[in-house]
Amino acid sequence: MAAPEEEFFVLSDLSPGLTQKRVALAVVFGLLVLVFIAAGPLSGVQPRRIDAFVPAYTTAMFVNDSITAILLFAQFSILRSRAILIIASGYVFTALILIPWILAFPGVFVPGRGLIGGLQSTSWLYFSWHAGFSMFVIGYALVKGADPDRRLWRGTVGAAIFLSVALTTVLVLAAAYVCVAFEAMLPRVVLDSLRLSPSWPYVGAPVALVSIVALVLLWIRRRSMLDLWLMVVMFLYAIEIPLSYYPTPVRFSIDWYAVRIIGFFSSSLVLIVMLYEITTLYGRLLGAVRGRRQEREARMVTGEAVAATIAHEVKQPLSGMITSADAGLRFLNRPLPDLEEAEAAFKQIVAGGHRAAAVVDGIRTIFKTEGRKRASLDLNDLIRETLALMRGELAKHRIRVEALMDERLPQVVGDRVQLQQVLVILMTNAMESMIAIDGSRVLCVASHMHDDGHVGVSVADTGTGIGPEDTDRIFNPLFTTKSDGMGMGLSICRSIVEAHDGRLWAAPNIPRGAIFHFSSTRSVSA
Repeated sequence: MAAPEEEFFVLSDLSPGLTQKRVALAVVFGLLVLVFIAAGPLSGVQPRRIDAFVPAYTTAMFVNDSITAILLFAQFSILRSRAILIIASGYVFTALILIPWILAFPGVFVPGRGLIGGLQSTSWLYFSWHAGFSMFVIGYALVKGADPDRRLWRGTVGAAIFLSVALTTVLVLAAAYVCVAFEAMLPRVVLDSLRLSPSWPYVGAPVALVSIVALVLLWIRRRSMLDLWLMVVMFLYAIEIPLSYYPTPVRFSIDWYAVRIIGFFSSSLVLIVMLYEITTLYGRLLGAVRGRRQEREARMVTGEAVAATIAHEVKQPLSGMITSADAGLRFLNRPLPDLEEAEAAFKQIVAGGHRAAAVVDGIRTIFKTEGRKRASLDLNDLIRETLALMRGELAKHRIRVEALMDERLPQVVGDRVQLQQVLVILMTNAMESMIAIDGSRVLCVASHMHDDGHVGVSVADTGTGIGPEDTDRIFNPLFTTKSDGMGMGLSICRSIVEAHDGRLWAAPNIPRGAIFHFSSTRSVSA
């Protein structure tokens, strides 16, 4: 059984929006225009009789009402609403009563008369059809507004549907039996197979009145989209009866065809709206499923990014610690141990451990939104410190370093560890780019002041450079041009720089290589 909050996603409980109301008014207005045209300017036109029209019309109506009933029964299986069960049975009634109606219609199967019943049977089946469905709508409106404890079906769904279809079938058979077996006893509402008698309006008026009562009850108790369109159907039922007689009380007249068109519209309205709303809800459901899938994939990518970030950033201080440990062991294993050098190596291990811990803390802040630790710092000192940290690796690969620092550089506000991460990553990438080629290897690190008060830093190399097709992609997470790369270094750099209200970009170096520029936080004096 649907929970109360889930009922708002079921068609029979969806409130009609402004668009739905406007469309309903447009349908009513359009059909009223059709009535005016049929009863006015075209009332004197007598079209030829089309014998195939009646079976085609009946088949279309039967299919429409049957599908509508199936959709409503499906909703009942979700909501267990007695009101939905009643209106679904109403559409079963209209579908089934069409069978004896067309069998009794004169000239469809037997020339001049019906296959069953007599001359009056068709019209009385028509009255039974319209009065019966209106009664089902009245029952729907009354049960929907009943006490909440009595609105829901407590038994099994299958039993309820079987019972409703069985009882509705019995009702149709009873109506058909009366209209066929007692045809001679019924008031004469037709003169022959084409002309209606003057008694037609006297029988038709109460039938139209039942439709009007159903319309009023729906108006008083209207809450949902289904209520709105059933009101339109009842309005169309109410105007069918007088239009069947006025101004031309003859079958196959222009207004008789207009009545059949109105009847087909009234049969199709709820079906069309329900199919549209089902498609809309399916689209929303599909969008929600896709959103959940994208959210899940985003979480997976974020998890991979965090793992790759930790591996990328912790790898560098750990590699330095391993190198220092190896050097310390060599100093101790000499015939005459060099304790001073060993002590210096072990101090570097301690410093590397502290730096690894600081890097991990820095990684955490990248993926957090709360305030980060900011302090005033000198970028020139930070550049010198980073170059000293990487001196061994740079010397190992015979890379010449050029440091062009603007000594007038003011202090900036930022996270020292994170900004050093940016420098280390950019310098490491530059070094790896130059190792891959022969020729001069020059690493140029420069600092300068921008006119807008930001402090800029550039890291240039003479390596392989960046292909034009990769210029915009190198900052994407998990994108890399290196066979053993993780694709997180430059993404981390951009995240850090942007968190410091700065910008990071790349440009080609002349004659070869690449230059990475970034602007840091505003200076203290700015």
